[in-house]
Amino acid sequence: MKFFISLLIFLLTVNIAEAAVVHGTVYDLSLKVVNNAIVEINTQPNQRLVAKDGSYSFSVPEGTYKISAFYKSSSEKYTAEETLTIKEDGNYVFDLFLFPVLEDEELVDELVAKCDKIVHFAAESHVDRSITGPAAFIETNIKGTFVLLEALRRAQGKQPPKPFHYISTDEVFGSLELGSSEKFSESTKYNPNSPYSASKASSDHLVRAYHETYKLPVTITNCSNNFGPYQHPEKFIPRMITDLLDGEQVKVYGDGLYVRDWLFVTDHCRAIDAVLRSGKNGETYLVGGMTKDVSNKDIALLVLKYMGMSQDKIAYVQDRPGHDRRYAVNWTKIKSELQWEPVHTLEEWLKETINWYKDNEAWWRPLK
Repeated sequence: MKFFISLLIFLLTVNIAEAAVVHGTVYDLSLKVVNNAIVEINTQPNQRLVAKDGSYSFSVPEGTYKISAFYKSSSEKYTAEETLTIKEDGNYVFDLFLFPVLEDEELVDELVAKCDKIVHFAAESHVDRSITGPAAFIETNIKGTFVLLEALRRAQGKQPPKPFHYISTDEVFGSLELGSSEKFSESTKYNPNSPYSASKASSDHLVRAYHETYKLPVTITNCSNNFGPYQHPEKFIPRMITDLLDGEQVKVYGDGLYVRDWLFVTDHCRAIDAVLRSGKNGETYLVGGMTKDVSNKDIALLVLKYMGMSQDKIAYVQDRPGHDRRYAVNWTKIKSELQWEPVHTLEEWLKETINWYKDNEAWWRPLK
């Protein structure tokens, strides 16, 4: 089964596809570059292919290759990377998506036609950046979702129905009272308080509208705050870890008592898999990782403890506008209907996450 997984800033620029016919230990690869992007691939040790728009063919021996894609608009530079390990009997077909080419209906339709299901992860998701630059959040989170839904609507009657799963956030529900026992559920009313959460709420409504109006098969998950390896260092936990590795202080907003529900990334992936396999058409499932409240200050203290540093490394900074006080998720529905529950504890997997960032500076350093 082929899945179309939308990643990174949104989609569609570089389509790296088709590989690999075996000739002994050498493999023939083809590369297609579209929309004025530039792609680099280290085809041999100390050698690289630089490709612009067009189609390319080349041969490589068995091994691991780093593929990098670049696009520079008038105002921003977009990058994406993929590591491809080539070995005998492998199946190497993938698309590396780089930036929004929202008007390219033909390319979106071509990609949708290739898959059996669509899992829509792609989003601008950092609240701080949504406050200083909300336009990208409207473009990516709302219009990007609209583009995919429209592609599915155009495909109706021409292709078998393709289930569409949308990854959303608990932040669409707004803020809970600090110290209360209340939790978000699938029936909680929407009350977003930041441009980010408002853009995700809008997308949730679009997905439901296309289900009701056009009968598209859809599911939605609203997840709590994720943590784990490969998370961008702009996010709270990796920012703390990498700042400490750089000898800086941990920056905590306001009084540090803001509460988030923390979900290890593997548990989130397990939940998505459960919904893809057994979720009911048109349904929403909340996905969380905690059973008790943990404040941002508590998280900072745990990180300092596990990294062998003292509390004086915390710096309380001016609060951000519209800061939600507390999130908590009731994940009873997905547990009772799909037999999912989180299995990774915050304490153990926070340690593992710290160790990952210690061991993988080459990955996060360029993103700081």
